[in-house]
Amino acid sequence: MTTAAVIVAAGRGSRAGGDVPKQWQMLAGRPVLAHTVDAFRGAVDRIVVVIHPDDRARAGDVAGGCLLVEGGATRDASVRNALEALAESGVTRVLIHDGARPLVPQAVIGRVLAALEGHAGAAPALSVTDALWRGDAGLVAGTQDRAGLWRAQTPQGFRFDAILAAHRAHGGGAADDVEVARAAGLDVAIVEGDEANLKVTFAGDFARAEAVLKGRGMDVRLGNGYDVHAFTAGDHVWLCGVKVAHDKALLGHSDADVGMHALTDAIYGALAEGDIGRHFPPSDPQWKGAASHIFLRHAAELMRGRGYELGNCDVTLVCERPKIGPHAAAMQAALAGIMGVDAGRVSVKATTSERLGFTGREEGIAALATACLVRA
Repeated sequence: MTTAAVIVAAGRGSRAGGDVPKQWQMLAGRPVLAHTVDAFRGAVDRIVVVIHPDDRARAGDVAGGCLLVEGGATRDASVRNALEALAESGVTRVLIHDGARPLVPQAVIGRVLAALEGHAGAAPALSVTDALWRGDAGLVAGTQDRAGLWRAQTPQGFRFDAILAAHRAHGGGAADDVEVARAAGLDVAIVEGDEANLKVTFAGDFARAEAVLKGRGMDVRLGNGYDVHAFTAGDHVWLCGVKVAHDKALLGHSDADVGMHALTDAIYGALAEGDIGRHFPPSDPQWKGAASHIFLRHAAELMRGRGYELGNCDVTLVCERPKIGPHAAAMQAALAGIMGVDAGRVSVKATTSERLGFTGREEGIAALATACLVRA
């Protein structure tokens, strides 16, 4: 079973004010859409972000690894464009979410997905608890029974083939995807929503969203990395950004900096972004012999793009030779410079394997790394 998320962010959002559409305005130092995309990373297999054609350059900074699809003239047209882009991808379930709902809790996403086990569609909502009035010319003209009324939220989830067929058959103008689904005769289950899952619509909503984020507290992520490179003929090795004289070299597609590779993977791991091979495939000839600082700098930029800072990192090199101690301070400084952090947040140390295994036989070097990322 494969699940995709479609995040609709092609609107102009003029009611929120500001010089740019609301999804690109800053919330806790990052664009609203960046928070929205992050909410689905790790929760689904694929993410599609629907954007306005004018926003493609902006989108590249916040939607790394996502498929970008240009929207249509209406919301339902934008959703259909995204669904059509996924039509041959093997996706079996889809969650359709408003880009201006940046604070959707993981529990809400989980409830929608669970409900799809027994229903063609599912959507979160909150029951209406306030008294309802009808108004005319600024005066109360009557009351409305609130029994059976719900405040709709997103993500609205569906079995993929069913909602794609529903959109293809719909005449347009639907307020949301539940309306499209029901027009096609699909049953849609209601699951519990969350007050935090607010939709940023007016200028005052940014302060409400900031308060929710502050209430969630600090987000701490840990990642680890491990890498190995064999020795080959040569007269030096690159370790943690430092060129160290040795009677052998390390064999690899890039410069084989085993320590930097392990640290890069630790940061990617903390972000749930796979490993170096996902971002810099060894099958791509442009990375042949590449300096490893390219990889580490990319990981650090991705980290900051998600709103995280490096709490600290620790790299352990496992080898008999060369001796690491004389170079550890230089390695610490080199890694800190590449990542743009204080050297006091970076540890580099070494150990041997007591002459056991491939490192003990001096056939290569192994490295382990741990990275702690923090987002306030």
